[in-house]
Amino acid sequence: MKNKKEAKKILSSELDKFRNKTYEELKKSINEVLAFEIQLTSTENYQLEIEFFWDDKPNNDIRVMGSIDNGHGLSAFIPITDSFIKDSSNNFVDE
Repeated sequence: MKNKKEAKKILSSELDKFRNKTYEELKKSINEVLAFEIQLTSTENYQLEIEFFWDDKPNNDIRVMGSIDNGHGLSAFIPITDSFIKDSSNNFVDE
């Protein structure tokens, strides 16, 4: 990947959209995977996936995990990832 700094910024920005959602809102997306492409200032297209799943057991903490790659070379097999966990009280859980 040519620009890892840009990729990390994009991923962080996309995950921020879900950090502001409540536990109940995130719960509606359990077992969903959002997959899309984005391009910012560079000439590189990025493929992103955002997944929503129970972190440990059903109806407990929710993990939202995102990954980003450019679809080429190693980044397609080893994408940059980031995640957060939210509990039912709408607090973030330290990992």
